[in-house]
Amino acid sequence: MTLIDSVLNGDRLALARLLTQIENDTPDGRAALDSLFPRTGKAHLIGVTGAPGTGKSSLVNQLALHFRTQNKRVAIVAVDPSSPFTGGAVLGDRVRMKDLSGDDGVFIRSMASRGSLGGLAQATAGMAQVFDAAGYDVVMIETVGAGQSEVDIARLAHTTLVVEAPGLGDDIQAIKAGILEIADILVVNKADRPGVENTEKALKSMLEMAHPTQRVYLHHGVPSPLRPSPVGRGGGGEGNMWIPPIIKTIATEGNGIAELAGQIAKHAEHLRVSGDWAVRERARLESEMETALQERLMSQFRERVPQTRYDEVMRQVFERSLSPGEAVKLLTNGRAK
Repeated sequence: MTLIDSVLNGDRLALARLLTQIENDTPDGRAALDSLFPRTGKAHLIGVTGAPGTGKSSLVNQLALHFRTQNKRVAIVAVDPSSPFTGGAVLGDRVRMKDLSGDDGVFIRSMASRGSLGGLAQATAGMAQVFDAAGYDVVMIETVGAGQSEVDIARLAHTTLVVEAPGLGDDIQAIKAGILEIADILVVNKADRPGVENTEKALKSMLEMAHPTQRVYLHHGVPSPLRPSPVGRGGGGEGNMWIPPIIKTIATEGNGIAELAGQIAKHAEHLRVSGDWAVRERARLESEMETALQERLMSQFRERVPQTRYDEVMRQVFERSLSPGEAVKLLTNGRAK
């Protein structure tokens, strides 16, 4: 029996081994993704993002427990930041998810961001795809909380939760970061802390002032023509609009989790009824394909250009006798200066 067959038969050890191959970007891992792709497209991908210290891991823990009461299989991908100096990562999110240990219906995988600035490692999409093919109903992706660049999750997830907490300095850190634009549901966690009313009020004010706009999926800085319908308020909103609801939770005590899970289900239904589910899927796959295309073209380029030639051009750039733009033209055209 092959590794892929074992994964499809529910072998957790085989699944762990395949996830390692995906994370390490091995040839076998890439081949496995190709084979499993026709079996994907069924799982609900939920992104959980927000500033560090807002209680994302505790919230994910409680949501997973709730989904298990509904007999849903749950996979969790917890992305931890890598050190820019050593390359290491703590990978300690599972410490906060000990309530899920021993449950065969839950699989938790920690991974390092490996320098990815958007809060997601490149292999995260591949891992989500493997969990999808393996039959998990819900895949939750908890990001590192990188701040202003924490928008990659919007390209990957069907439903994005932005988690805030009172007492983080400014009224809402996410307002400055522009992170509200990616939120499908806003969560004010640690709602038993002082200042929760101010946090909720500030979020409501931002939502009321903001003119609903279509979410634009940026592919390496270029807006995609694929745009879901305007984001609107939970519970239906106006017409086809979905405006992010604000849910208060106390994750350590499980308060507000059922209401949050209800809004997640309502958002998934809205996406399917409005047709946005298919639009987001297509935009996500297009972005994933473009990333793979760039990597492939770069690999072919490095194979075609001798290292000595590349080093010589880089020397000219370093000496300021050649600009980076001229260097690219020189290397791609293959003409000497």
